[in-house]
Amino acid sequence: MRTKLNITEGIFPMPVLMVATYNEDGTVNVMNAAWGTMQARDTVALNLTETHKTVQNIKRTGAFTVSIADAAHVVEADYFGVETGKKVTDKLSKAGLTSSKAECVNAPVINEFPLCLECEFIEYQTNEYGCGVIGKVVNCTASDSIMVDGKPDMSLVNAIAFDPYTHGYYKVSERVGEAFKDGLKLK
Repeated sequence: MRTKLNITEGIFPMPVLMVATYNEDGTVNVMNAAWGTMQARDTVALNLTETHKTVQNIKRTGAFTVSIADAAHVVEADYFGVETGKKVTDKLSKAGLTSSKAECVNAPVINEFPLCLECEFIEYQTNEYGCGVIGKVVNCTASDSIMVDGKPDMSLVNAIAFDPYTHGYYKVSERVGEAFKDGLKLK
């Protein structure tokens, strides 16, 4: 037996992504975006409307960063989703977080989030099934706190995921298998 549900953004887990840009005055704008994914190994797609201050900043500067939100900063991550950059010009300092300039693009890296993709703006898609902002990943950095033997240990990231059915956040932190290996047992 199965229960019929209302149609929603029904893929779980949805990543909780922090998209950061510079405002015209140089302050940092950050928004929470659960509707984002990788289109290819080096291409990010973010389903964002043009009315967002973040999208306006991306178009103006040609750059943005995407950080993976973590459980230690769930309050701040949610704040970046419930407050608009059109009303509060420096959400980052109000949240008590800090930033550094990205190495390769004109965008901020939020220091407290453990993983960050630096992206160059490619295009904004506006057709009926377009996904909004498309960016090319030109650099990826990780906090030393999550690095083990030269690689990021995703269990240390404590990434959070958005649940579109109940509007909750969940911690994603336990490795349960080996990709491209476990399934070979059934071949």
